Amino acid sequence: MARPPLPEAPWRAGLRGARANLIPGLVLQTFALALVLGYYFAPGIAESLRHLEAFKGRVGILYSICSTALFGGLIPWLYIKAHPATRHRYSVAQGLGLIAFWAYKGVEMHLLYNGMATLFGHDNEVGTVVKKVLVDQLVYCPLLAVPGMWLAYTWVEGNFALPPIVRRVRKPGWIMRDLVPVFIANMGVWLPTVSIIYTLPTVLQLPLENLVLCFFTLLLAHLSQRPPPEAATPQ
Repeated sequence: MARPPLPEAPWRAGLRGARANLIPGLVLQTFALALVLGYYFAPGIAESLRHLEAFKGRVGILYSICSTALFGGLIPWLYIKAHPATRHRYSVAQGLGLIAFWAYKGVEMHLLYNGMATLFGHDNEVGTVVKKVLVDQLVYCPLLAVPGMWLAYTWVEGNFALPPIVRRVRKPGWIMRDLVPVFIANMGVWLPTVSIIYTLPTVLQLPLENLVLCFFTLLLAHLSQRPPPEAATPQ
């Protein structure tokens, strides 16, 4: 009698997801780096970003809520609905659920960026950037970002049914089975990206993160038109 196939190790699943996102990740990291270099060395880009910096400073947390809901939720959902291969993936209710989730994420990211600026400083010295990246990737992501993303998307894609999520979480090995692979795959894209983001002034970190997030989500939606390996979760 043939033996049943062994379950894939979490670290292997995570590496497989990281490899699947390698090219999209490099594209997004190049885009982020180009914006940062433009801010410091290209007068036109710097001037535009300074206007955004001033506007965000006036609006405050409301900018974070609306911008993250727009770039993380509304634009990707509209893209999915407009494309014939994915238009049936999410209903209007599911789309609104994702937009609401990303609005909440705007509050979360606003507090994260400003909180770390208070703790570690607003400068872009190497030591300051390293501290922020370590807290982001080794504390915030595994404890809050990855579980929150998994819960939100599992809930929405399951048509807002909670019992299946409860059963899945209560099943032994949930963290290793569902969260660890996503965390490893996620780091493949976002570890280099946030290392670039944290070199900008604090007030511009969320706008750049939103732009990268939007392109990343659109790329994942595009890749989902064909059966891909497990993809990383957006931060």
